[in-house]
Amino acid sequence: MSEAALTIASLLQTPALQSACGLWLKSRRVALVSLDGKGDLLDQLRAHRDGVDAVLLEQDAWPADLYQQLREEDLLFPAVVIGEVTGKIEYHDAEVHLPADQLEQLPYSLDAAIARFLRRGQARGEGLVGSSSETEERWKLANRLKDRLGYLGVYYKRDPERFFRNLAEAEREDLLRSLSRTYRDLLVSYFRDPAAANQALESFVNTAFFADLPITTTVEIHMNLIDGFWKQLKLEGHKIEFLQDYRLALLDVMAHLCEMYRRSVPPDRPMATPQDSFSLLQEHA
Repeated sequence: MSEAALTIASLLQTPALQSACGLWLKSRRVALVSLDGKGDLLDQLRAHRDGVDAVLLEQDAWPADLYQQLREEDLLFPAVVIGEVTGKIEYHDAEVHLPADQLEQLPYSLDAAIARFLRRGQARGEGLVGSSSETEERWKLANRLKDRLGYLGVYYKRDPERFFRNLAEAEREDLLRSLSRTYRDLLVSYFRDPAAANQALESFVNTAFFADLPITTTVEIHMNLIDGFWKQLKLEGHKIEFLQDYRLALLDVMAHLCEMYRRSVPPDRPMATPQDSFSLLQEHA
């Protein structure tokens, strides 16, 4: 049996959540190991420093001072935080957030967390929030991830087996329902809670990019949700004119997707212009 491409350390404390994540990460590319915290969690992470590629965290499951200690010791890994989207940062500013009712997107969120971690490191001289300087350990982790995943650029390497068009019909339907829930979170918080909306937007865009989701499908998700809101508000006798303002959310999603496709261009190719990025989106429509 070949070695797993990635080792993911689970710091989840809820057994049902741990089990569900294990099901969605059941793949030859991933080995999920549980650090249950029965011993000293810091000691466990120190011991696994050279073997862990990313971590799963549960929102509000660990005290803030633990995360502070992890940052102080440069025990930083790509991270997916599972829990309600609130805009709060748990561990470091490259973490990716995913609600527990949207675990269908977990494999894509892990890809995004690794890409985001590497990109932030490159942008800051391999430094993240809470770190004091570039360290040998962080350098080794970044290079291990690049070697295992074959990254030519931060966002360049994607797994075609998980592309939307290559999924089985039932898997496509599951992913669409999950993405609709994410997009609904974005719309509900878009004007009243910018931090939470930003996390929902990033979650949606990350999955849309790594799943190579057709742009027409993104537009359909938006229109279906707005149509549902329109019918409900009309039924309850409320005004509906303000729903037009939510076109800004769709434009926001498109802008973020354009940026991700721009970053997906390999290093040996010319820098993409905004028009080039939009053309990439049209190709996936």
